Amino acid sequence: MKLTRTIAALGLAAAATLALSSCSASGSGDAADSSGSGDGLTIAVVTPYLGNATTKEVIDLFQKEGKDRGWNVSVEDTAGDMNKLNSAFQNAAAQQPDAIVLGMGDPTQISLGLKAAADADIPVFAIDAATDDAIAANVTSDNADLGEQSANALIDAIGGSGSIVMLTHDPHPGVRARAEGARTTFEKAGIKILEEKHVNVPGPVDDARKSVQDLISAEGDKIDGIWGGWDEPALGATQALDAAKVTDIPVVGVDGQDFAIAEIDKGGPFVATIKQDWPAIATKVADLIQDNADGTAPDQNQYELPGTLYTKK
Repeated sequence: MKLTRTIAALGLAAAATLALSSCSASGSGDAADSSGSGDGLTIAVVTPYLGNATTKEVIDLFQKEGKDRGWNVSVEDTAGDMNKLNSAFQNAAAQQPDAIVLGMGDPTQISLGLKAAADADIPVFAIDAATDDAIAANVTSDNADLGEQSANALIDAIGGSGSIVMLTHDPHPGVRARAEGARTTFEKAGIKILEEKHVNVPGPVDDARKSVQDLISAEGDKIDGIWGGWDEPALGATQALDAAKVTDIPVVGVDGQDFAIAEIDKGGPFVATIKQDWPAIATKVADLIQDNADGTAPDQNQYELPGTLYTKK
């Protein structure tokens, strides 16, 4: 896939800007929005996870970054439907934007969409997804480290030994990588993983809350801690523990969302999260897109930014 646009393709992209905006605005009713104006680049963001607070945060940041640069940025959400994600990519490619951004998701599940972008000579960039031959660059956190840091925080919270539950979501490459990092850390420390529960998206808070309610009822006396692959299932676990008046099972998450920090600061089950640097990630993706449009392709296929542990002050 060529990472720079031809003169003819750029001309077609400019002519198709109005068509892209119209398509995104009418959409299929899942979620479509556009921002920015002027004669800048036209960027199509496609995501399956806009209902997730973290995904929305970083895409909002990217939209603002684009608007500040005078870009036209459209967003389409498929609400967890990967078949629709393929179609959304194909539709976006047909409109000939200057770039398509995958807002989280697994590239292996959208091979048709990525092929459509490659055939149309449109570069694809990713936010917190994974590397792929069809993606110019993926910008994410060091998810293995996020998993290790969060696992160590939970190990400390349970006193260095015991049994834990993991709340995971393998379809998301970042969550899958941090779960692997956490799992390795737990195993090295001799922590027993009682169960790994998949958390559905959309609706991760409710789904995690129900799962933890069931776990408390079935084997609450065996659970010493709960690891959340991101903050929303950790919040759901916290709500379940609060409702059951269980005060001796700590919970950790990952992302550093405001609601997680508020829970940690007030005390209770939620004891730690790892803050991801979403503003820096959004800016880095925008920088890479602009450099590519100016003729400088990314010098690597993945950029990883560090995360920071947050506990009660």
